[in-house]
Amino acid sequence: MQRVTLYSSSRRASAEPVAAGDATPAAAAADPAAAPGAHPSANEVPVARWRRWLARHERLLLVVVSSLATLAAFVGYQATTPVPRRITQQDIEAAVLQVVETTPLPSYAARAYEVIRPSVVRVRGFGTGRDGVENTETGVGTGVVIVDNGLILTNLHVVSGADRIGVVFADGLEADADVVGVQPEHDLAVIRAKKIPDDLVAATLRSTAGLAPGDHVVAVGFPFGIGPSASAGVISGLAREHQSPRGKRLLTNLIQFDAAANPGNSGGPLVTAEGEVIGIVTGILNPNQQRTFIGIGFAVPIENAAAGVGLSPF
Repeated sequence: MQRVTLYSSSRRASAEPVAAGDATPAAAAADPAAAPGAHPSANEVPVARWRRWLARHERLLLVVVSSLATLAAFVGYQATTPVPRRITQQDIEAAVLQVVETTPLPSYAARAYEVIRPSVVRVRGFGTGRDGVENTETGVGTGVVIVDNGLILTNLHVVSGADRIGVVFADGLEADADVVGVQPEHDLAVIRAKKIPDDLVAATLRSTAGLAPGDHVVAVGFPFGIGPSASAGVISGLAREHQSPRGKRLLTNLIQFDAAANPGNSGGPLVTAEGEVIGIVTGILNPNQQRTFIGIGFAVPIENAAAGVGLSPF
């Protein structure tokens, strides 16, 4: 019996010869999408659209991406940076207390001295000494500049009887001076220097109204020619009287104070804790007449002294 040869249909189809003019149809059969008039697949359409959209908006996307990156960096910095604590009144008080405890402040006497020092002068009287030598220093006292043209207040007994008066300013400048006014009832004299420093500073005067016993005061002068020296104390009383041992006059309406004063302080300023002149030191009380300080000094109120030069500062 004759066998029938069997052929696979798939193999037979692939084995069929293809004519040269039939290449395109074969390729089209293998890839329907590439055939003319064929429609793109469902996945290809969105991808192409996205590519075209990205190409058109490339710069915009770069700006957006950069902005987002900057925003992210800022948010990250804010998240990692601790929020500053709000300063409270307690914090301020604690800081002030720490400064006060760790930084020593100058005393009121030191502050007052620095304020008045540029206005304090040494006053010297010259005459014939006991040995007959002329132009000998016969006395030393203190003065305070009250007008920056060279007007100086001092005690009358400091310059009384002197043939020549000399002053030494805070910067060391020496000059002669003339008496331009006196108030014997207050033991005051006004002198004017013939030569003054370029930067001469006049003292600030303050009324004695409102002063009370216990208020801080500082006396600045040249006790026994040493100085300028400062001594601190308080006002001990007001409206006191004192018999001048040298002038033999009864001085009234005086300021009593306990800041140390000795011969040479006469004519110097008595100042407040702010360095303002409230009086001119004029004498000390010593029952033994030793001319040394035992705790009671007197000063002429500045109102009386200012009237002597025609000033009305209050």
